[in-house]
Amino acid sequence: MTDTFTDLHQRAKNKESFHLLYDIITSRNNILLAYRIIKSNKGSKTPGTDGKTIVDIEKRSENELVEEIQSKLKNYRPMKVRRKLIEKDNGKIRPLGIPCILDRIIQQCFKQVLEPIAEANFYNHSYGFRPLRSTHHAMARIQFLVNQSKLHYVVDVDIKGFFDNINHTLLIKQLWNLGIRDRQVLACISKMLKAEVDGEGIPTKGSPQGGLLSPLLSNIVLNELDQWIANQWELFPLHKNLKTREGQLLAKKRTHLKEGYIVRYADDLKIICRDWKTAEKWYHTVKLYLKDRLKLDISPEKSKIINLRKNESAFLGYTIRANLKGKKRVAHTFVKAEKMQKIKADAKKRLEILRTSPTTQNAMRFNSFVLGLHNYFNRATHVNLAFSRLAYEIGASMYNRLKPVGKYEHPNNPPPVYKKFYGLGSKTYKIAGVYLFPLGIIKTKNVIGFTQSITPFTQEGRVQLIKRLSKDIRHEIVLLMESKIPTRSVEYMDNRISRYSMKKGKCEITGMFLTAQNVYCHHYIPKHLGGSDKFNNLRILQKEVHELIHITDKIKANTLIRILGITESMLEKINKYREKCELEIIK
Repeated sequence: MTDTFTDLHQRAKNKESFHLLYDIITSRNNILLAYRIIKSNKGSKTPGTDGKTIVDIEKRSENELVEEIQSKLKNYRPMKVRRKLIEKDNGKIRPLGIPCILDRIIQQCFKQVLEPIAEANFYNHSYGFRPLRSTHHAMARIQFLVNQSKLHYVVDVDIKGFFDNINHTLLIKQLWNLGIRDRQVLACISKMLKAEVDGEGIPTKGSPQGGLLSPLLSNIVLNELDQWIANQWELFPLHKNLKTREGQLLAKKRTHLKEGYIVRYADDLKIICRDWKTAEKWYHTVKLYLKDRLKLDISPEKSKIINLRKNESAFLGYTIRANLKGKKRVAHTFVKAEKMQKIKADAKKRLEILRTSPTTQNAMRFNSFVLGLHNYFNRATHVNLAFSRLAYEIGASMYNRLKPVGKYEHPNNPPPVYKKFYGLGSKTYKIAGVYLFPLGIIKTKNVIGFTQSITPFTQEGRVQLIKRLSKDIRHEIVLLMESKIPTRSVEYMDNRISRYSMKKGKCEITGMFLTAQNVYCHHYIPKHLGGSDKFNNLRILQKEVHELIHITDKIKANTLIRILGITESMLEKINKYREKCELEIIK
């Protein structure tokens, strides 16, 4: 579908209208792509009101699935949406709407076709629920405006119950204005918005959080606000064709325009300004615009103007402040205090689970929790202070809960992931053979702004994505290309490189990065048992892991398991490979 999406994106850039999208949405390839994406999503195992999950869909043939979805869309009526309430960080409840699995696949079909069109019209500095963009890019933009543009006033805008108050009629008009003028498509989207919520009836407004199309529709709603704010200053057209950006800024400053830059992540938005007076103007104009044009209210308690020189502003779990460094002000970011308390409570719960059930699986879940926190918050400028303080505060809890069930020691031959992120310097607990990742050891990473030309919907954007392949992987791929194995086919040699690239050079069982010398390309179904050299039958493995798959000596097998630090989940995978080779499983 890549060429189709590229064409839609280019036509949307040219401001064309689309009248025949329904045929693309219901095409066989688009439905199968939607199924593949849904299948890889963890939420696919969550049942809707019909109790079915992706497991029930997998049993059908491709033709049955395609025909069922095409037939359902001819007279589309979504099934009831299951309501689920989850707790937010601030203690309030967020209502989720979970559609049935077939309706989720249908929503994904629509999302795939509408996204390239919408992306061509979206504002550059909207970062939520968009391909290749992240919270870190939004933070990088704010830090750039504070550090380089010397803008130290922020208008925090909090939209009251945004997802629950989206106006359906207005949304359909906004889709029409984007050029989506296929009436069948608009009718189906309207039915999705009005899908009955189990136990609550048919909604008159809002888009259910939990639906796959909701994030895209929410961005379409707020894109109008993005463009309006950008056109007040940043994209304001000047009469004279001034060549430099500095010249344009000077010309704008001579006018009575309100200087301000919007940075938005989903419904969380900020307008960065130069002075308090301008910030006040922005606050009132945005409040009126949201009310009059988008039928949305702002929360007066949470929406405010902040001077970053004196106070801090919260954004996406971080806080931002413009502190003095020498003679200039720079953006210093921290972890939000409420977020730290939530992390502390969550860590204690996980420690209690480890105390009552000190299994390998629970130890790995704790490690996943720690690594997730570190990967998200390592962009904060003073994150090491925050997490070392956190580790100190829960130190006694860790000692009391983990001392009876594990050892406190220096890591001896830990897994590669542990070495990569935490080295071998400090002591940590060893539970069920797994070294726990230390919560207090974290290094700050610089935030890097989003490169606007990178997109999956243009040829040039995809080329840049390929260039981003890490230097390590590129170097090893070159070595693999230069290596020659006379007994192997061209298909095998080519697919070996593709598989290595796709897996980012990591062993498919241990997750360890492999150099060219340590790569072994294994046939999942052996050739002597009917296996082929096709891409799907190849697996990239560490040489020692490959040896473990084929080994017959039990003593040697146990020695290798100990040396490689093989966990239960890894051993389960190895045994699946051994079964395919018709070998006895290792216990």
